Amino acid sequence: MKIISEDFDLIEHFFRDQAPESNELHLLWLGQAGFALNYSGKRMLIDPYLSDYLSKKYKGTLFPHVRLMEIPIEPEKLRNIDYVFCSHPHSDHMDPETLTTLSKNNPSCKFVVPSAEIEEAIRRGVNEDQLLSINVKQKLKLSEKILVDAIPAAHETFKINDKNEHSFLGFIFTFNGIKLYHSGDCIPYDGLAENLKRLHVDIALLPINGRDEYRLKNAIAGNFKIQEVLDLCKQAEITHLIVHHFGMFAYNTVTEEDLRYLETQSTPSLKIIVPRIKQEYKIIDE
Repeated sequence: MKIISEDFDLIEHFFRDQAPESNELHLLWLGQAGFALNYSGKRMLIDPYLSDYLSKKYKGTLFPHVRLMEIPIEPEKLRNIDYVFCSHPHSDHMDPETLTTLSKNNPSCKFVVPSAEIEEAIRRGVNEDQLLSINVKQKLKLSEKILVDAIPAAHETFKINDKNEHSFLGFIFTFNGIKLYHSGDCIPYDGLAENLKRLHVDIALLPINGRDEYRLKNAIAGNFKIQEVLDLCKQAEITHLIVHHFGMFAYNTVTEEDLRYLETQSTPSLKIIVPRIKQEYKIIDE
């Protein structure tokens, strides 16, 4: 497997161009935990935050949520979307302004959300007929070539309702010979590395903004720290890492020095990518 990066200035073309070669997964980072995927003609979004909703919601508070990066593409420009995945209900992952527009403009699109958060997704603007629920240990078959497994995510803790439905999920996508893990917002927990190793995950999309008592006391749940991400990949024998959840909010990111350090940790057994906006990543199953 190899990953090739190329400049990609017009992001909307990602959703208009022809399907990639059958053995290629094309990926764009949209900022925060958001990604766009294109495989075998299926166009998918994961946790898209494509608005300024949070800066308006938290204006004048201790953490004003001012965007540090521009919105890479307006939701109004996105068409031909087949699936949108939301890992949990925090608004930078289940953004009401983004979801309302996507639901309206992509009537055949399906929105995959945690079973525990179906009602919340409706409140955020998704048409009820477009919703697909998923819970831990459940699978979705999107096509003959694409499968999705849901696993738990611990956003500081697990959040489970009285129906044993998890609010925080990670997704493992199987694209023929490529296995890709998007953790959602998550910290290390017992059994995670063993599960990923058992499932033979090749590529991990992992947050690196970390956590501390100050943020937690102010209701900002945390994520993996940089060393924890590296350790998880080593323990799970993951060969490719694409980091995310940085550069969006000043109170909840890492430094440029941290990013440079990460790039120096790339080895033949673990190739590390610090993604950039307007870069397309072609993942080729050789």
